[in-house]
Amino acid sequence: MKRIYSVLVENRAGVLCKVAGLFWRRCFNIDSLAVGETDDHTVSHMVIVSSGDDKTLEQIEKQLNKKLDVIKVKTFSEQEAVSRELMLIKVHYNRTNRRDIMENCSIMGAQIVDMSGSMMTIQICDTPERVQMFLDTFKTIRIVEITRTGTLAVTKCSESGKD
Repeated sequence: MKRIYSVLVENRAGVLCKVAGLFWRRCFNIDSLAVGETDDHTVSHMVIVSSGDDKTLEQIEKQLNKKLDVIKVKTFSEQEAVSRELMLIKVHYNRTNRRDIMENCSIMGAQIVDMSGSMMTIQICDTPERVQMFLDTFKTIRIVEITRTGTLAVTKCSESGKD
């Protein structure tokens, strides 16, 4: 089972190391980690995706709440979240596969953001599952380089306004 942890932390040097150390020491798995400043420059927002059994996931939340630099921890499931991931992929193309690549981009909502005579860089921003699905379409094409962000997620909007 996967769980998403939305963690507000003080924006100081070493905080990421402390949080990563917590996972390392207790052998918790990090599937994805994304960190960025909020509108308040003294606060950063971490989105951590982790997997494990119920006991492990509960323990992660408890341990995160014990950290001094942690301001607030919210947890939610993938079904309760709107999540996105960004991937940049550089591929080698030729006359025979160029059209297929461009059609796949069009179908999946990806964009070609850079191109030379034999390579192109493609950007896709979508759910982690659709990003992986898009990547799977490139099994027969020579991939030069891939870079992906971690998952970014927020809870879905509710009518009650209690987000």
